[in-house]
Amino acid sequence: AVLVALVVLGAPPAAGERLSGVFQDMAKFECRFMNGTEKVRFVQRNICNRVEDARFGSDVGKFVGFSPSGEKQARHWNSDPEGLQYEQADTTTTC
Repeated sequence: AVLVALVVLGAPPAAGERLSGVFQDMAKFECRFMNGTEKVRFVQRNICNRVEDARFGSDVGKFVGFSPSGEKQARHWNSDPEGLQYEQADTTTTC
């Protein structure tokens, strides 16, 4: 359905490549331990079609965008203080 929408909207495929018909959207969660378990860093990566769009790092305390759409998402997520507090709490609950 997404492929059809992209074709109908006129989104061209990459130069010389065929459209696969697959759209991938995922999030990866990591816990990074430094000095044993003394310092813990929680990282959430938001990935779309094998490209990291945005990332939350507990040491930074906010989302950072790595693409135009990721920057837009990061601004939106960072404008919600309650959501950022929830992400920061994931450090203790997840790790």
